Amino acid sequence: MKVNFFATFRPIVGGKTVEVDVAEGTTLQQVLKTLVARFPAVGPELFDQDGHLHGHVHVFVNGRDWVYLAEQLEARIKAEDVINIFPPVGGG
Repeated sequence: MKVNFFATFRPIVGGKTVEVDVAEGTTLQQVLKTLVARFPAVGPELFDQDGHLHGHVHVFVNGRDWVYLAEQLEARIKAEDVINIFPPVGGG
């Protein structure tokens, strides 16, 4: 499956898109943990010290923010899904 990173996340993972192999039944939480295992520097950017996803990080599955998924971080991910991860966005 494809995971697209935006803005300040791209230098951390070395590019725009990362391919992740997902087995049937893999959850969004497991995908994120796999990414942290591959790219340890992204861990503190995604998760707080208690292991919760930072509120200012936006993770979309097929265009839908994870907080609006019925199972949220426990949502099952399929190989054809696309995940987009955005850092905090600000501006004026």
